[in-house]
This record gives sequence, C-alpha cells and structure tokens, in this order.
Amino acid sequence: MEKSGGEGAPRRGRPRSIETSNAILESAYALMAATGLTTTTIDAVARHSSVSKMTIYKWWPSREALLIDAFLNHAAQMLPLPPASSGTPAARARRHAAAYAEALQGEFGKVQLAVISECISKTGSAELFYTRYLQFRRDALVDMIAEGQKDGSILAEGPPEDLYDAIYGSLFYRYVFGITPITPAYARSLVDLVLRPNG
Repeated sequence: MEKSGGEGAPRRGRPRSIETSNAILESAYALMAATGLTTTTIDAVARHSSVSKMTIYKWWPSREALLIDAFLNHAAQMLPLPPASSGTPAARARRHAAAYAEALQGEFGKVQLAVISECISKTGSAELFYTRYLQFRRDALVDMIAEGQKDGSILAEGPPEDLYDAIYGSLFYRYVFGITPITPAYARSLVDLVLRPNG
C-alpha cells in the first residue's frame, strides 16, 4: 500500500486532521513548484494553507521533513506503485518506469532534484530524503522484481536491488545531466534491457 504524505513524521499533540494535513502538504508542494524551495518557508506554507506555524511544527520536525513529505504526497498521487493485479512484474515495471520518465520532464523532476539538493545542503547527505521517501518505494519495486525472478517472468540474474538501481539510477542520471532526452519509450526499453522479460 502506498504511504501517504507525512507518514514518517513523529506524532505529537493532538491527532492530525487529514484535511488540515493535506492542505499543508498541497500548499508546500504548490509553493515549491511555483516559486522554488528558497521561498517555501514555514511562514509561507502557513500563510498559503491558512494553518498556524505552531500546528506545522507539531507535525513536522523540520522544514526539510515537510518539503519531503509534500513531495511524497504528490508522488503518491502522480506515480502510484503498481498493484499486483495490474499485470506481470515486468509489465508493471515498464509502466511505472515510463510514468517516472514522463514525470521527470515536468515540474515533478525539478522539485525532486531541488528537494534532494536541499537535504544535502542542510544535513550533509540525502539520507533524510531516502528514509522518508525513496526507501519504501524502492523496497516495494525491488520486491516486485524479485517476484518476477521467482516466477520466471524476469530472466535477469543478480540481486533485484541492483536491477532496480540500474533502471531508476540510469533514468535519474540521464535526467540530471541532460545526456539524452528521456521518454516513456526509452524507459520501457531500458526495463526490457535490464530485466530481460520472458515473453
């Protein structure tokens, strides 16, 4: 099941209002996409969402955690993890990688890169981004690849973690450095090259 935005944040005080939490997360993402991370302060998010700073600080331990959760909330809607009922592991991998490649070409890609850069500049590493956003999604897709290896629909050998990294690492690398245009068709062909689907 896909995590909802902010699931990793500590719970303090009264239980969260889903409506209020969503307003904060959507405001934070909208500000990041429209004006950039520099101007996406807690003050700005509070004004945009009409929620007090005190409430935001109760639910998020830091500005970086809020920005990541806002990105996660948007990603969960834009790039849901493929359910098992939607085809073979290889088919699901093709579909998800293609959707990711398409998303990278829009504001999603710019916001993702900006959030990672913010984490590194503020904390010295991208660990916060990994633990709050990437780890859960990576684990789910790695399990999907392992499932395909087990049932024979994926012929590629080697650790499924390495196969995942070969696909998504390549897509992100090409996006960051602008080596070649990233298209859904390219992403699907990359999945086939790496995973070697059986049929």
